[in-house]
Amino acid sequence: MRKLINKPEDFVEEVIEGIMMAYGDRLRLHNGDSRIVLRNPPARPGKVAIVTGGGSGHLPVFLGYVGRGMLDGCAVGNVFASPSSQKMFEMIKAVDSGAGVLCLYGNYGGDNLNFDMACEMAEFEDIKTKTVRVRDDVASSPPEMAEKRRGVAGMVYAFKVAGAAAEEGLNLDQVAAVAQKALDNIRTMGVALSPCVVPQVGKPTFSIKENEIEIGMGIHGEPGIEVREMMTADAVASLIFDKIAAELELNEGSEVSVMVNGLGATPLEELLIVYRAVAKLLAARGVKVFMPHVGEFATSMEMAGLSVTIFKLDEELKRYLRAPASTPFYTSENK
Repeated sequence: MRKLINKPEDFVEEVIEGIMMAYGDRLRLHNGDSRIVLRNPPARPGKVAIVTGGGSGHLPVFLGYVGRGMLDGCAVGNVFASPSSQKMFEMIKAVDSGAGVLCLYGNYGGDNLNFDMACEMAEFEDIKTKTVRVRDDVASSPPEMAEKRRGVAGMVYAFKVAGAAAEEGLNLDQVAAVAQKALDNIRTMGVALSPCVVPQVGKPTFSIKENEIEIGMGIHGEPGIEVREMMTADAVASLIFDKIAAELELNEGSEVSVMVNGLGATPLEELLIVYRAVAKLLAARGVKVFMPHVGEFATSMEMAGLSVTIFKLDEELKRYLRAPASTPFYTSENK
């Protein structure tokens, strides 16, 4: 294992310490707890709070999107591991200002279980919560079993849209409905070229040959759909596009946002080559692209590979997407 770290067991704590030193003007720890990161300064009283949580190792997801116009809090777990229900509850309690709390997070077993428990604890404190789970990964289950799909990079769009709706003053049910509407129009698929190494494990999460590419790999190393011989960027873009387009109605006059997301070790130049191919495929259908996102938005340590997300927009979703936001890893101005 070759990593620029100190002790593997200190990895998460030292990452949080570094983040707070770099972005302490926009983030704060709840009572000094490095596993509960909150917006700084807090949102205005009466605003619906939005929280998430998940394992470390995916920066900027999850805590990188805590800030104005997006999330109010994030519970932080160990690498690829869910935070505890207690930390989630403490976070929910810390951000609630009377308007309720939306729990918006990826569809993973540990996160589901712990957030459900945290919401039950919040009810005893008379804190109203709503849950919306992100299930955008088309490779993880077929359409008829979409409730089992994993949440991946598309959650960033959901954070953005829900956050804007909350800033606008919508109530808890309305913010949850906007988040769900966004997710109903978001699909993602990824490919992996190499594994990653969890610091405390010290060895690759899976193996893949030098001349191979795994189609549909999950962000924790979950198996994909198939392994193929290495493909060109255009071929990868076409394969992913066809899979997503089979589920989203993309016709002439449609408008979308496209996210080409690096998983941690893929150069920006390669991401842009894939974006180029996706943009051409959309243009051929007469589909317009609004606010493209190309870069690292949801990673998997040092895994090589990428994901493509397509977010089909209407005027409401477009307005929320372009609304202002300011977090350590995402800034948006009215466009």
